[in-house]
Amino acid sequence: MATLGSVQQTPQRLTAEKQAWRVRRLTSRRVWEDQYIDRLRVTDVVAIVLSVGFAQMVRFGEIQADGIRATMSYTGVSVALAALWIAFLAIFRTRSPRVIGNGAEEYRRIVSATFRLFGVIAILSLLFKVDIARLYLAIALPVGLLTLLLSRWLWRKGVASQRSKGKYQTAVLIVGSRKAAVSMAKQFERSPAAGYSVVGMCLPGYEPKRDSVFVDGYAIPVLGDEHSVVEAIEASGADTVAVTATEHLGTKGIRKMVWDLEKKNVDLVVAPGVVDVAGPRLVMRPVAGFPLIHVEKPQYNGATRFSKTAFDFAFAAAVILVISPVLLLTALAVKATSRGPVFYKSERMGIDGKPFPMIKFRSMVQNADKQVDTLLAQNESEGGVLFKMRDDPRVTKVGKFMRRSSIDELPQFLNVLRREMSVVGPRPPLRREVETYDGDVRRRLLVKPGITGLWQVSGRSDLSWEETVRLDLSYVENWSMVGDLLIIAKTLKAVAGSDGAY
Repeated sequence: MATLGSVQQTPQRLTAEKQAWRVRRLTSRRVWEDQYIDRLRVTDVVAIVLSVGFAQMVRFGEIQADGIRATMSYTGVSVALAALWIAFLAIFRTRSPRVIGNGAEEYRRIVSATFRLFGVIAILSLLFKVDIARLYLAIALPVGLLTLLLSRWLWRKGVASQRSKGKYQTAVLIVGSRKAAVSMAKQFERSPAAGYSVVGMCLPGYEPKRDSVFVDGYAIPVLGDEHSVVEAIEASGADTVAVTATEHLGTKGIRKMVWDLEKKNVDLVVAPGVVDVAGPRLVMRPVAGFPLIHVEKPQYNGATRFSKTAFDFAFAAAVILVISPVLLLTALAVKATSRGPVFYKSERMGIDGKPFPMIKFRSMVQNADKQVDTLLAQNESEGGVLFKMRDDPRVTKVGKFMRRSSIDELPQFLNVLRREMSVVGPRPPLRREVETYDGDVRRRLLVKPGITGLWQVSGRSDLSWEETVRLDLSYVENWSMVGDLLIIAKTLKAVAGSDGAY
């Protein structure tokens, strides 16, 4: 993160050149956001017009000798539908700077705006007895929605590419205790795609001679104490102030900060100190003048679990049907290249700690599990709980290919049909791993283990034990159907790139 640099000057010692550079950072952020939103507006209009026009052509077009000619009877309807669709995207703030370029909220707003529009159309047509061709709407809705989501996804890929080059950044000034500020800076460093670049800190007990904090080898300048925010903004060119651990500021201090930042057109975000909690579980409720954030309990039972089970069964059945030729060819390759059974059944611990045989294609020599004790000294896993080796001598030649391409894991869809596993969930643990779990880690067993999960799309075998546990617990606390679909999509990318697989 080059923007964290090794700058160690106090506000008084910042040169005019560096001040001008930081002001350019502030200006560039406003400029790129406005330009990006304008481009989104254009592509949204194009996507909707093309989708509505395509629906009209398919439903009412006539194929004649001179080509395809769409009838004009629904042109007025198409224009009205496109205009309403564009208006709904604006009403639901799908191009808000708060959501563009990062997170699932942007997609959620587009889906919500689209379905509400068609819901309104259905209600109005029923009340006023207006007969709109069902096939016309049935084509326009999915085509338009998919086109909108695809265009936003492509734009976001462009933003991610720019942010990897240090562009399209949000310059952040962190205000709070030293420990909390450093923790927040590390979180921003961990997620470069979010585009938050820390350009300074304001810490209680500020000492002019101790004017920088080092985070992962980068020096972040400390520009004053919690009461020097305005001066620090001028010095750093920050366009966003992130407040954490607010006990030093008090209610009056925060209120004054809000008023000061309004005059400077600088955004203010307040970290509640709660990590790894998804947005849907956070509900803001003002109580006695205080904006209290309520953290809802995770939902493991009832309709939510039923819907997940139904999705798992349907998805697994469809996948097995599609990949059946691959399963057959892999079984023949395993049988022809090494002695032993085609499948390997490894005992894993499922929901509530119940053991089950996890089915995989055998990628190692026969009785490989009996050789683990002799190889423990070569374990490359941090923490020693997992056993990982990049060049495991027990893996066969065919097994190496299967592991790199994750083909060896395909039979686990049979475990899903047997309701022992889920398509998405925590990593399936071994019995010896579960025996080392403390009270917190055992929460991984509240849901079924998954074929894929956050651990799979975040590095797979390259992750440390602590990071694997953190991701699994985050999934258990926050799982949702939308989240599962996003993880499945990311899994396809991770498998195609063989990231962290060995």
